[in-house]
Amino acid sequence: MAAQGGILFQEKVSRLLSRHNGKPVLKPNRTLALRDEVANRKLKKGEATCITEMSVMMACWKQNNFVDGLCSNEMNSFYSCVEKAQAAMKSKSEQAVLKGGRLHPKQANTLLRRYPNLRTEI
Repeated sequence: MAAQGGILFQEKVSRLLSRHNGKPVLKPNRTLALRDEVANRKLKKGEATCITEMSVMMACWKQNNFVDGLCSNEMNSFYSCVEKAQAAMKSKSEQAVLKGGRLHPKQANTLLRRYPNLRTEI
């Protein structure tokens, strides 16, 4: 069934590229071949964590003229929240690697250089 869908897709692409009424229906401005590299963009960091703990800590600092000793409970709760968030992010990234999640652009580029694409059109 999947092979039939691929054949139908190829027929549709060839029909769109063929001349109809004297001009092609679809005129690509570049060659229809995949590139051997991806854009080197940074991955998104995600959402912010421990905002409430940080705001409570800063409010305590403001009330106590920025003396760390008087706000030790708030600081400890903030640092423990940060440690938990970092551990969660690390375990999430390890699970993504094991499950086959998104590759980092550098890893994708090394794989694409190792296994280059065909340079001809479809």
